[in-house]
Amino acid sequence: MMELPPDAPSNTAYHLPVMLRESVDALNIRPDGTYVDCTFGGGGHSREILSQLGPEGRLVAFDRDADAIANLPDDQRLIFVPHSFRFLYQFLRFTGCIPVDGILADLGISSHQIDQAERGFAHRYDADLDMRMDRHATLHAGTVVNQYPEESLVRIFRNYGEISNAAKLASRIIDTRRQHPIRSTGALCEVLSTCTSAHTRNKYFSQVFQAIRMEVNGELLALETMLEQGAEVLRPGGRLVVISYHSLEDRMVKHFLASGNMEGTRETDLYGNTQRPFDPVQNRAQMPGEEEINANRRARSAKMRVGIKR
Repeated sequence: MMELPPDAPSNTAYHLPVMLRESVDALNIRPDGTYVDCTFGGGGHSREILSQLGPEGRLVAFDRDADAIANLPDDQRLIFVPHSFRFLYQFLRFTGCIPVDGILADLGISSHQIDQAERGFAHRYDADLDMRMDRHATLHAGTVVNQYPEESLVRIFRNYGEISNAAKLASRIIDTRRQHPIRSTGALCEVLSTCTSAHTRNKYFSQVFQAIRMEVNGELLALETMLEQGAEVLRPGGRLVVISYHSLEDRMVKHFLASGNMEGTRETDLYGNTQRPFDPVQNRAQMPGEEEINANRRARSAKMRVGIKR
């Protein structure tokens, strides 16, 4: 578990927010504005946003993990939605919060989820293969590992985990589950050990677990849906701020801000102007500083991109 600074508030034990100051500053908050935190988690980003809002300001926070509810501040300006940000438009319309002035999404998994051994997110604990952010969801890691066809496993490991020997790993899993189901993280790690060396073990295990987690929770589909709906609900001049930790996620955000689609295909009008809902604030992603990376290892792979609604 990461070591927290001595003056950190207690809720950061759940999750230390990444690029807190940079991301909230990028929202360019108006005291009377309406904002969205797509991934409430420990509430670090939400609390910072609320601290800059006046009495008329509003914040809508999403999180599908029921554990996040324990971190909610007692603040009448906060509307909490216990669902995935994939349903952004639906719930903003239901709560009468359209248009909004800014949307912030800190993607990936929280420190709390990783450290909850029974959730099955981390390879360092032996637990049931679960990995569900929403524990009411029917799809879990055990289903992926024991029921997905070989070609699907190859796709997941190659695309989501960037595993170079994805075909070999998928084949080993298929061979193993023919003999007996792979029910625990420990049993899965035994299979993984046959596909990597001791030198690369931890990185390899992390990549595989990440790939399965992204499939179980439909993370790329949720991101794609949020980006498209974000373009609908933001007012002109509103800000979209996304912090990602995976090359696929960052590429999707980069392409969408630059071209208005996930493929990065530029479509122009009769005058040659790119038809896109956002203007990127800068072409390159912003990275956390060295001091933050040293204090929070999770920040080392973070990339933040910001778009302004046209």
